[in-house]
Amino acid sequence: MTDSAPPPDQAAATGERLSTLDRVLRIVADVRAGEGLTALGLATALFLLLLAYYIIKPVREALILQHPAGAEYKSWMGAGIAILLLFVVPAYSKLADRLPRNRLVSGVTLFFASHLVLFYLASSSPGLSGSLWLGLGFFLWVGIFNMLLVAQLWAFANDLYLPEQGKRLFVIVGVGASIGAIAGGAVKDALSSVFNIFQMLLVSAGALLGVALLVEALHRREAGRAARRAAQQSEPERPEQPPVAPSGAFSMLREHRYLSLLAAFHLVFTLVNTNGEYLLGKLIQDAAAQAMAAGTLAQDQLGEFIASKYNDFFQWMNLISFGLQLFIVSRLIKRMGAGPAFFILPVIALVNSLAVSAAPVLSVLFVGKMIENSTDYSLNNTLRHMLWLPTTREMKYKAKQAVDTFFVRMGDVASGGWVALAITVLDLGLRGFALGNALLVAVWLWLALAIVRAQRSPVLLAPEAQPT
Repeated sequence: MTDSAPPPDQAAATGERLSTLDRVLRIVADVRAGEGLTALGLATALFLLLLAYYIIKPVREALILQHPAGAEYKSWMGAGIAILLLFVVPAYSKLADRLPRNRLVSGVTLFFASHLVLFYLASSSPGLSGSLWLGLGFFLWVGIFNMLLVAQLWAFANDLYLPEQGKRLFVIVGVGASIGAIAGGAVKDALSSVFNIFQMLLVSAGALLGVALLVEALHRREAGRAARRAAQQSEPERPEQPPVAPSGAFSMLREHRYLSLLAAFHLVFTLVNTNGEYLLGKLIQDAAAQAMAAGTLAQDQLGEFIASKYNDFFQWMNLISFGLQLFIVSRLIKRMGAGPAFFILPVIALVNSLAVSAAPVLSVLFVGKMIENSTDYSLNNTLRHMLWLPTTREMKYKAKQAVDTFFVRMGDVASGGWVALAITVLDLGLRGFALGNALLVAVWLWLALAIVRAQRSPVLLAPEAQPT
């Protein structure tokens, strides 16, 4: 992630001055004149999107777990989602060939919002409300929804900003995701006295409608600012955003080494993270078994004990992540540079794996994994999306979908296979499993280094990467 020289002062070209909003947002990032409103709009759109997802998660669980074999079906759904993405990603690419960015992003968002209305009607139908097929279908749908819509909204943000702007302003956009993840559960609880669990699908659809409206408004605002800059600088006004050039998402990954590295990186870091989640679950189970053996925990308190541990973990993780995103990430990237900051998370993951291999106890991993996940959801999440800033428009809207959906999901699937191999076949135990994860982190570090070096290639800095 090399830093580039700042572009000409766009605010000066349009006569803009720092607004009150710009000044307030400078607490979080280096906001310049006229940039605050769009950054806040993108953050709000991401907030609404994450809010919609966390509102419908309990519905997903309710629909599938009401069946006796629901938990087993859940464990198989990851592979099903990955297979489905092999068809969804090319279909999305074909749609991107035909539509300009605003109609693509808002249209797909509204398309998914309409599905929520259909699922609500199905859940209200006596013939379908308890159907296993409805539960399985909704689980698969949510697996596509939460990955595809987040990926396309970040692609839209990448397309709006020049690389130099994105490096400064993506931190603010990421704050919206952090707040949305925290607020989702709180909003669900607050509305539970008004709406039943299935009516919450309509609330989620309303949030997606807000996302679509914001996308259209932000597109028009930035297109107008670009036209004013062109007029001030006596440049010809750029035409309406054209659709991306025809090309397949997966074929682009094969053709461009940088994109191949991004795909491998997302698969490996997801594999490492999911392996860490497995270790955390096993150590929580072990702690519960030890407490029952010691007589300090009754059998009927087991579920409450596990839920309490995870509740503490997620509360602290979300709180730390939000604090990092709000006050640390922007300053850290500005001081260190995006490239060096890219290595912080894998180093934390490596220390965690080695620490657990030396002392496989819950207290060690609980703190380490909390720090690791908080860094992932704040710093690493911001840096991952910065990786796409210098790429072409077709890479942002097509290849990014393949990487952020299929290859991330394949990391989860690979983790399941690795757990089966390491624990069942190789009989490694927790210490050996943690050491194996440390070796995977070494691969992650190599990929991070290769990505930083590959970003210096001028091939990626194409005119299509410039926003209108």
